[in-house]
Amino acid sequence: MKKFNIRKVLDGLTASSSSSSAAAQAGTRDNDVIQETIQSEHFQLCKTVRHGFPHHPSSMAFDPVQKILVIGTQSGALRLFGRAGVECYCQHESGAAVIQLQFLINEGALVSALADDSIHLWNLRQKLPAILHSLKFNRERITYCHLPFQSKWLYIGTERGNIHIVNVESFTLSGYVIMWNKAIELSTKTHPGPVVHISDNPMDEGKLLIGFECGIVVLWDLKSKKADYRYSYDEAIHSVAWHHEGKQFVCSHSDGTLTTWNIRAPAKPAQTITPHGKQPKDGKKPEPCKPILKVEYKTTRAGDPFMILSGGLSYDTVGRRACLTVMHGKSTAVLEMDYPIVDFLTLCETPYPNDFQEPYAVVVLLEKDLVVIDLGQIGYPIFENPYPLTIHESPVTCCEYFADCPAELIPALYSVGCRQKRQGYSKREWPISGGNWGQGTQSYPEIIITGHADGSIKFWDASAIMLQVLYKLKTAKVFERARGKEEKPSTDIVDEDPFAIQTLSWCPESRMLCVAGVSAHVIIYRFSKQEVTTEVVQLLEVRMQCELSDVESPDPGGDQTPTLPTPGATSSSPQESEPPLLSTGSTSSDGPRDNIPCLQVRTSPLKQSPGYQVELVVQLVWVSGEPPQQITSLAVNSSYGLVVFGNSNGLAVVDYLQKTLLLNMGTSELYSPSEPYQRQPHSPRKTRQPSGGKDIPPVTSCMSSLSNLYTESVKKLRSSHITLCDSNDGSNASEDRCKSPTSGSTSPCNSDDEKKRFIEKVKSKSRRFSKTVANDFAKMSRKISSPEQKPDFDAKDNSFSRSRSSSVTSIDRESREAISSFHFCETLPRKTDGLVSPCLLVGTTQGSVLVMALSLPPNGDQRLQQPVGISSCGTLARLKGGVLTMALLDSTGALLPPSYEPWYDPNASDEEKEKEKSRKRRPASPPSSQEGQDSQYTVVCSEKQAKVVTMPSQSLLHEHNITESSFVLRADVVQMAGANCIACFCANGHIMTLSLPSLRPLLDVNYLPLTDMRIARTFCFSNLGQALYLTSPSEIQRLTYIQETCDNLQEMLSELFTPVETPEAPNRGFFKGLFGGGAQSLDREDLFGETTAGKASRSLAQHIPGPGGMEGMKGAASGVVGDLARARIALDERGQKLGELEERTAAMMASADSFSKHAHDMMLKYKDKKWYQL
Repeated sequence: MKKFNIRKVLDGLTASSSSSSAAAQAGTRDNDVIQETIQSEHFQLCKTVRHGFPHHPSSMAFDPVQKILVIGTQSGALRLFGRAGVECYCQHESGAAVIQLQFLINEGALVSALADDSIHLWNLRQKLPAILHSLKFNRERITYCHLPFQSKWLYIGTERGNIHIVNVESFTLSGYVIMWNKAIELSTKTHPGPVVHISDNPMDEGKLLIGFECGIVVLWDLKSKKADYRYSYDEAIHSVAWHHEGKQFVCSHSDGTLTTWNIRAPAKPAQTITPHGKQPKDGKKPEPCKPILKVEYKTTRAGDPFMILSGGLSYDTVGRRACLTVMHGKSTAVLEMDYPIVDFLTLCETPYPNDFQEPYAVVVLLEKDLVVIDLGQIGYPIFENPYPLTIHESPVTCCEYFADCPAELIPALYSVGCRQKRQGYSKREWPISGGNWGQGTQSYPEIIITGHADGSIKFWDASAIMLQVLYKLKTAKVFERARGKEEKPSTDIVDEDPFAIQTLSWCPESRMLCVAGVSAHVIIYRFSKQEVTTEVVQLLEVRMQCELSDVESPDPGGDQTPTLPTPGATSSSPQESEPPLLSTGSTSSDGPRDNIPCLQVRTSPLKQSPGYQVELVVQLVWVSGEPPQQITSLAVNSSYGLVVFGNSNGLAVVDYLQKTLLLNMGTSELYSPSEPYQRQPHSPRKTRQPSGGKDIPPVTSCMSSLSNLYTESVKKLRSSHITLCDSNDGSNASEDRCKSPTSGSTSPCNSDDEKKRFIEKVKSKSRRFSKTVANDFAKMSRKISSPEQKPDFDAKDNSFSRSRSSSVTSIDRESREAISSFHFCETLPRKTDGLVSPCLLVGTTQGSVLVMALSLPPNGDQRLQQPVGISSCGTLARLKGGVLTMALLDSTGALLPPSYEPWYDPNASDEEKEKEKSRKRRPASPPSSQEGQDSQYTVVCSEKQAKVVTMPSQSLLHEHNITESSFVLRADVVQMAGANCIACFCANGHIMTLSLPSLRPLLDVNYLPLTDMRIARTFCFSNLGQALYLTSPSEIQRLTYIQETCDNLQEMLSELFTPVETPEAPNRGFFKGLFGGGAQSLDREDLFGETTAGKASRSLAQHIPGPGGMEGMKGAASGVVGDLARARIALDERGQKLGELEERTAAMMASADSFSKHAHDMMLKYKDKKWYQL
């Protein structure tokens, strides 16, 4: 895995050489001041851990001694689970589906069988499991595997009906083969079909039960190599289960029946039942049911046996969910599942098949969930699942990752989230309890936030490479729900999932949360530990509509709307007699929809539990029959009390403290006419005066479009002012920016050269899409109600965009500039400024970075009464591609995060609230800058390049072209190892990092090609070298890109195998031992070994050595804990052997003393006798 690409260095050299001489001198001077400590050797990319439910599961196995569960998937992945926090992921290289899994019980090994007819032996005695051996069958398809307990011989059934035997230690085939024709002989005239079951008799290892798909079961004698009994049924077999005494077995069939057979009575089944069939009164055969896919027969010492099965429901239960049936004695319990059943396993107290099984739980693997049922409690409750398997409870639509959060944040979220837990779980401990946690040193708090299609937001504790849900927020509670299809509001702009989360902005320090949904709505939340009831949800409706001018009629004349105030003009004062009134929307019974939001905010009181509580709802409304554009960018700042959001029409700034709209304007209106990056303005639609409307002050009609926003009662809202930096051009700017649609302002592509360049740009970027604008999945794409307005596939951003009118061409739509990113900061917005002030940086999809200065009233009552001033300060920089992220550095190169207000409980008492509010907000950047000296650096990264600009001189310091052939999907400025860098993920799969402020390439690894829009939508970086993305709809893959974490990964990972003594075998008893009634053992080595059975055909299967090899694997431990445990066991064994030796020595000494005594007595007896007296 390469870390460095010389081509990127050459790109950086080319970019730096092409910059101006002034920038080069500035860069040289800056390098002398800022010493960058971070180097390329500090970076390495590796996966850490995967969370979530295995995507498309296909098989499952359980080790009853180690208490470890493994799940195989259709993509060849293995997910191993132990106690809470013990997880492991590994992958077969072929990617073939896992059809069966078999543990070598309590030996730290696993056998997997794949759909490509290969079997693999995994070593689980190391933290990252590895394949030791593989065997690829060439001529036969594998259908079933069976590995007896404490045996090294694996039985493999094939599609042809044959059974082969593999030595799992050497992974070589035995010459012993059970051919299908020998097994069935003359019992049937046709081929019996594939082998669907293999198991040995619990009481006699020499008897092998073989089930064929056609309905024939054969009891095969391994020693005599012939069939003892054959059992035939006229329905296909799906599974077979033994009674532990080895005298009976049960078969499940395709007609929903269960047949019980005595092994010595093959003529007919001892019992035939249809668990879910209707029993006719005339004694006829019950009606056929759906197939019983699996059955398990488990006995108990003190009561009736359990018979557990999946499937078998009656065909008349159409639409009924999948069920698991538990038959215990005379009672039958049918347990409905939320998803189809893939497999299930019964967990028992003993691993020995010839003992009473004593089942205590059932693990049910569903298509999208894992359920464990407690068999020991009445009603069969389920266990509370400790694994993070609910990521996909609703499809994930966005994701954010925060590392090194405030320490008190996770306990606060957990305290409110624990009240949301369901009741009625089993009171017993989670039965899958194997493995040990890692010993990692990574202890900083990490939080992952996921937004979902149903409008829910989940907060996850991701500390120490674990994952646990903390808190769930349901944003849909704010809105009215349609009770039926006929009541579905016709104003929806999405067919389904109207509450889906599009993007979110979160301030961990102040705990302010702002979310944007696909129905063009923004919800602002505050965190509170107290429950409140909100009588009326605060609502603000915004009318955002900005159109391109008609290119067909460039008429310079026309009416003009009133001009903007010149710099220094004051805005209209806010009303003092009454609080701000909020819009309820209005519409006309005839004509196009207008001023109608996409969703209806609930009018009834809203009970809000402790946690996140609604502060304000902002909705974009329909304009003249056309739906609002979806929101593409969002930011919140608790220190300023502002929320800003943007889309392809422009941006809006909302003061959530005063519940007012401060700014609503098109993107082109942000440009100063004197600057080189200015585009011709996109004129807003001519204002439509609602019926009964009153005159509105001229300052609001052009600035905030308040006449388009509200009905008569809401037009009393205060309006804010905007001032332009260039006061000399103020009037001209106002005239240029406020032309009506009929004034015919020129098109952005008014020249032939510009049109040609733009068309070439579209062609060259036909496969490019912008992450911030892309609406990538069909659920969230907006539909047009009128048939003539069909969705137009935009080649640039790979999303669906709609024509706003018949006069707007595809090139015009392409040239429309959308807002792609925001960044609140405290900087020097103008070149002449010497003091920092609050600012907002605005990035667009065409690479412009604009600065807007904010004038905030003093804190306290004045902040709630006086309006916030906003002034546009023009363009700061221009880059190739859409702007993705922006940041600010101080003169030493340290990152300057946005200021924030410390959290306080809005529902606390006045004394507590005042105490919290008295704490000052975090100090920002240095307060002043000396004349002619730059004190800050603005970092900007787009889809193509990155730039560093000095402030306040606004000169280019460094520039780096990130990619030419691809484009950046996600970029973040992150802190790590005491320094800062830019982390980028490109569409071609490369992950790159650039140093700051010099933009030196530090890492370039071809990690993962973009194969799914899900990756583009969810990939995100965080501080301290962490990143994540959704690798499947239900799984989060975490990775790190710093060397230190990669070096410590082995210690951080959990251990799967722990030394545990195997339980003692069941006692045979005196009479069973006397009369031979106990379990019969078999010398499989003598039977299947090469000496007796000979060698197998070489062409049958090919042996492939694993990458790990056997050397060092058998004794390889999973860390120091494993070493100590094994040493302790070895010491105990040695002490036991020494004790036995001492006992034997004492017995020998006693025997020697006795012999000596007897010899002395004999000597005395014959001492004085002559030889003839003997």
